Formats: sequence, C-alpha cells, structure tokens
Amino acid sequence: MTDPIFVRPDVEKLLAMLAAQPGPALNEVEPPVARQMYVEMSKLLDQPRGELADVRDLAIAGPHGHAIPARLYRPNLLLHPAPVLMYFHGGGWVIGNLDTHDSACAEIARLLEIDVVSVDYRLAPEHRFPAAVEDCLAATEWLARSPGEIDHAVSGIILAGDSAGGNLAAVVSQQRHGKLPVPIIAQWLIYPGTDMTASSGSIEAFGDGYLLTKESLDFFIGHYITEEAHFSHPQASPMMAESLDNQPPTLVFTCGLDPLRDQGRAYAARLIEAGVRTIFREADGQIHGSLTLRAGIPSAQDDLASNIDALKALIAE
Repeated sequence: MTDPIFVRPDVEKLLAMLAAQPGPALNEVEPPVARQMYVEMSKLLDQPRGELADVRDLAIAGPHGHAIPARLYRPNLLLHPAPVLMYFHGGGWVIGNLDTHDSACAEIARLLEIDVVSVDYRLAPEHRFPAAVEDCLAATEWLARSPGEIDHAVSGIILAGDSAGGNLAAVVSQQRHGKLPVPIIAQWLIYPGTDMTASSGSIEAFGDGYLLTKESLDFFIGHYITEEAHFSHPQASPMMAESLDNQPPTLVFTCGLDPLRDQGRAYAARLIEAGVRTIFREADGQIHGSLTLRAGIPSAQDDLASNIDALKALIAE
C-alpha cells in the first residue's frame, strides 16, 4: 500500500479551481495562443510587482545582431560595485516573457537587496535549440563587462532561473564559470529541467493533475528540440555534462509534486558528488510553477523567502 500524496491546502484549492475552468490546456493550442494564456494566468495568480527604487527596460546586443529585451530591477539607489542576479524565465522555452516573471523578479530584488536583470531570450518554435542558450550566454557576457546601463561596476554574477530558465542557468554556468571578467559567485536553479531524455519517476508520478503535465512537457520539449542528437547534448541536458566539478556554489530548489522533481534532485546530487558547495531545498506538497503563483498559492511566498535566506548564506560563504 502506497502512502497518500501530501498536497498543501492552498495548492489543493488552486488545482481544484483550475480544473473547473473551461477551455483548452496550454499544450492544446498553438504557441502564440499559449503565450497569451500564460500571461493572463500570471496576471490572475501572481502578486502585484510592488515598489522598487527603479525598474527599467533594456536592450542587450544578441549574438546574431538582434536585440535581447531585458528588465532591470533595482531595490535601492546605492550605486557601488556589487553583484547582480541575472534571471532566465521559465515557460518551456516556448512561453513566458519579462511580464510573466515581473513580480517574481521584483520580489527577488527586494528580498536579496541587489539588482536583478531579467532576460527575454528567443523562444521556440520560431527559434529552436540552441537559440535560447546563445541569448543567455550573450546576456551574461554583456553583464560581466559592467555595461553602462547598470550604473555601477558588477563585482560578480548570480545566475538564476525557474524550470526552462533553471536549465539555461545551469547551462550558462557550465559554459562560462571561470571564463568571464567577473566570477559567477552562485547559481540558483528553481525546479530545473536537467535531462531532456527523462521519462520516468516523478514524470510518471506527477505527470497528470498537478498543473505541469507530461503532455505539456512533451509539447514544450518537442517545440524546442527537433534533432535526436540534441536531446542528450549538455547544452540542452546539463545533466549530461562529463563533469560538474568546476561549478559555482549552487542552490537547487524542487517541489514535491513536480514532474521535474527528480531531475532537480539528481542534478543536486551530482553537484554534491563533484564537491560543489550545494544547498538543496524541496517544498513538500508544492507544485511546479509556484514561484509565479504566489497570489494563488500564498505558501509559495514562504518558499521564496526561505530560498533567498539560503542564497544569502551561500553567497556569504
């Protein structure tokens, strides 16, 4: 007899509300429609941005001459050499933008008390793998050069992201740690996808009924990756890297009811085995996407606050 699955009361309430809503799922519509649905969901279920000293939109030169939209969140006006957190949004490399993660990035800037730069990398299927990776690498290299738009010297970079963005943060850390003008002082991987070949474990256990479904995972990955060899490429599946022993201090956050839970656990375990200073946190009874559902799931705010405390401890060391 298996143990009953624990679901937080506020998560259970939200899942019941969403199940009662008519209409198609994200994976049942074309990507442009799915993107708008995600924007509307974030408006309904995330908290307002709140006040900051400064919020401004930026444009970063992309690797193919295009502009990468970005947004700076500044919690205070004390301009001095300081680290900056670069954030890559989630959304399966297909949906999500600066607005869907606006509230989350603002709250991270407030709680962490440093500047945050959110990056709106190119999306699939219009721009398939490795376009998102290329944009995130270019944005990180731009930030490492202390661009004038930041108004102060960048003394270090924290790479962070949720879901697909956690995947991208891990990939950029692997590709650029120790190779930039300033150090990557930490990475924060929020329920990341780390293995595009995975199909069992938590994907089977929580692939239906917990917001992110196996069908939606197939939808996202299928739009992002089309060549068989790319599924196991380390820039798509950071878990496939030969070694992780050169990685920066890492905070990995997973959710107990997430189809991607096992991928985050496995990546944290590999980091620990490689001797990387790693803090692992898992939110019991919580679902994928909770960072941007804090109005619908009030307990997700506590999860975020505890992550920030852990990240502060990691940086201090």
